[in-house]
Amino acid sequence: MTSDRKPEAGTAFSHRSVLLDSAVDYMISDPDGKYVDGTFGRGGHSQLILGRLGVSGQLLGIDKDPEAIRVAEELASNDPRFGYFHGSFAELSRAVSEAGWEQVNGVLMDLGVSSPQLDDASRGFSFMRDGPLDMRMNPLQSPSAAEWLASAEERDIADVIFRYGEERFSRRIARLIVERRQETPIETTLQLAELASTAVPKKEKHKHPATRTFQAIRIFINRELEDLEIGLQAAVDRLAPGGRLVVISFHSLEDRLVKRFMRDLARGPRLPKGIPVTAEQEASDFRLIGKANKAGAGEVGENVRARSAVMRVLERIDQKQTSQGSA
Repeated sequence: MTSDRKPEAGTAFSHRSVLLDSAVDYMISDPDGKYVDGTFGRGGHSQLILGRLGVSGQLLGIDKDPEAIRVAEELASNDPRFGYFHGSFAELSRAVSEAGWEQVNGVLMDLGVSSPQLDDASRGFSFMRDGPLDMRMNPLQSPSAAEWLASAEERDIADVIFRYGEERFSRRIARLIVERRQETPIETTLQLAELASTAVPKKEKHKHPATRTFQAIRIFINRELEDLEIGLQAAVDRLAPGGRLVVISFHSLEDRLVKRFMRDLARGPRLPKGIPVTAEQEASDFRLIGKANKAGAGEVGENVRARSAVMRVLERIDQKQTSQGSA
C-alpha cells in the first residue's frame, strides 16, 4: 500500500495509490455491483471506485488502522453507497455478512504499510524518523514491536528477521539486540536502526541496512502473511461468478504467496493419474487475468515506492456465459 493521502479541500490527489486506475479497471465489471476495498488506507482506491459505480453500486472498506477508519467514517457520511468495517481483511467474510451481502463482484487488496503510516514517526514504522518502536497497524492490539523485542528469545528474534525479512545476518542482529536490551530498553526506531546497521557487516547498494529487519518485525507484529492467507481464501469464497480478486504486493514474500494461491486455483483440482474423471470435473472455477502487472516508468518516477509493486488478478469464471459462448 502506498501514498493515498486524503487531499485538502479543493485540491486533487497529489499522492496516488500505486496502480490506482488499472487496479480499479480490472476489478469493476458491473457498475451496480458490490465491491470490497480490503485495505482502505486513506481512501485513494475507494474514492475512485465510488466514482466508477452507479447509483445502485455499493462499496465496503476494511482497515485495521483507527486513523483509516476515521477517514472511512467521513466518507460514509457523505456517500450512502459506502460502508466500512474496522478490522483485518482476514475478517472479510464476517464484514461482508454484517453488510448483509452474500457475494461480491470484486475485492481489492493493496498490501503492506501505507505512506501516512510510514510518514508518521509516532507509528514507529520508519527507520528514517525517530519515534516510539510501535509498528502496529492497529495500536489497540498488542504487543508493540518494542514490547516483543523486550522479552522475545534471541532464537525467536533471529527466526523472525530471517523468515520475514530474508536477512542473512539475522543471527548477528538478534544477538546484538539481546545484548543491548540488557543495558537499556530498545524503545525507539532509531535505536533499532542503529543496532541493525552495526550488526550488518556488508551493506547493500541503495538499501538501508535496517530495511529487512524493520520489514520482518512489522510483518510479524501485524500477522500480515497469516492474515493474507486467510483473506485470500475468504475473498474467493465470496466472489460471485464473473467477480475478480485484485491484489497489489510490494515485496517478494507477499507476491510469492499471492502468485501460488492464484495459480493453484486457476489450475483446478490436482487429481492422481488414472482416476476416471470428465473434463468438467478437472476444470477450474477460476482463471488468471493477464500476467503480473507492474507500475510504468512514469509512475515510478512520481512515486519511488511504486518500483516494487506487482499486481495480480484472479477471476471466478461465469459458467453460464462460458456455456452460452460455446453453444
